[in-house]
Amino acid sequence: MTEYLQHPIFSIIKELAEHTKTECYVIGGYVRDRIMDRPFKNDVDILVIGSGIDFANALGEKLRTKVAVYKSFGTAMLVYDGLDVEFVGARKESYRRESRKPIVEDGTLPDDQNRRDFTINAMAYSLNAENYGELLDPFNGVEDIKNRIVRTPVAPAETFSDDPLRMMRAIRFATQLNFKIDIHAVQSISDTKDRIKIISKERITDELNKIILSDKPSVGFKYLFDTGLLELIFPAMYNLHGVDVIDGKGHKDNFYHTLEVLDNVAEMSTDLWLRWAAIMHDIAKPATKRFDKRIGWTFHGHEDKGARMVPKLFAELKLPLNDKMKFVQKLVQLHLRPIVLAQEIVTDSAVRRLLFEAGDDIEALMLLCHADVTTKNEFKKKKYRDNFELVKQKLKDVEERDQIRNWQPPVTGEDIMEVFGLGPGKLVGIIKNAIREAILEGEIPNSREAAYYFMVKRGKEINLEPKRTLSLETLK
Repeated sequence: MTEYLQHPIFSIIKELAEHTKTECYVIGGYVRDRIMDRPFKNDVDILVIGSGIDFANALGEKLRTKVAVYKSFGTAMLVYDGLDVEFVGARKESYRRESRKPIVEDGTLPDDQNRRDFTINAMAYSLNAENYGELLDPFNGVEDIKNRIVRTPVAPAETFSDDPLRMMRAIRFATQLNFKIDIHAVQSISDTKDRIKIISKERITDELNKIILSDKPSVGFKYLFDTGLLELIFPAMYNLHGVDVIDGKGHKDNFYHTLEVLDNVAEMSTDLWLRWAAIMHDIAKPATKRFDKRIGWTFHGHEDKGARMVPKLFAELKLPLNDKMKFVQKLVQLHLRPIVLAQEIVTDSAVRRLLFEAGDDIEALMLLCHADVTTKNEFKKKKYRDNFELVKQKLKDVEERDQIRNWQPPVTGEDIMEVFGLGPGKLVGIIKNAIREAILEGEIPNSREAAYYFMVKRGKEINLEPKRTLSLETLK
């Protein structure tokens, strides 16, 4: 296996290990990814039998490079030739029921491999002279890679009870690697799911984001749903599940629809926040669901209520309450608009309004709406998507002509006050709104000169006389 140890750092570690009579091994993700022939991150975990910090300091001196020491974690790290190399001493761990923080003792290689989360992460390559490059795989991780299965080294109930975050990690690895989770592990996650409550929201959401960023996020969400974890960590999404039937009329299952939209978005974009918008776009449907005897099930206003729910849900999940949240909120609010446009005659006025409200997020909105067409009726799907192309062309044409995206009023509130001799107040707002509506409706061009003359006319209609005229230079 020495072909996987070509980076010069490994032979340097081997020499130092031989000189200091220390056992060293490469362990974890690097080994797994090399065996799977996957691109690996620029980081390597080195397991030291003894003190990882002492060995790292000795290697730092040899290489004349800085070593970062993290005493509370018992680890140290250095960078060499573009590789982040982290050192840790072999450990034996035991856990208390109420905490995921282990009681740690010094251990052997088998002790350390026993405490690893999954068989595919417990494999190690020796960096010792007598068996350099030998693969040490006590739990048949290579076989599990061949069988594409996520399995725990010891009994899954013990693994997940000791550190409940591993339940999320099992689902994350299965989603990222397109593996199945061992059936006994799935059952143990279901049995142990309540232990997730001792894990911080930040750690849970970090794993959730990794699932969302996978090629096919629905794989992970189905595991989360089936094991009962989703109801505990994200009840608003869990509540999308289910179909009600009255008078023989049902509606689609909004949970599985959401997963389909999420996968559709994932095929077109790696943007985490656009994927969150896909997750949230119908989040308010359970709260807005009503049955009408004439037309069946309705979800009127779910886009407005959903947009209002986004900040609270982001706060609960410890997601950022900044422009990322506002982006998701905007897309939830507007996600029906292009679909309505695609079903009707597309007027310039409707397109201007959409451009005005979406601004620079118009492309992301159109992508979300394209993904939201999940009908199984191929005729309908083709019709909607063909119409979306017409809407996209119309958006391009109107924007080139009218420049409405990220629109700024060509006549400002200060201009209005100056011309009519007004102070701040309701009348200024009335005229500003009238100018905006006139531009969006196409009554006047989006230019300062046209807006100025419209302002004077509108002012006179509400008994305001100009006190002064803006110079012609400022109107061009």
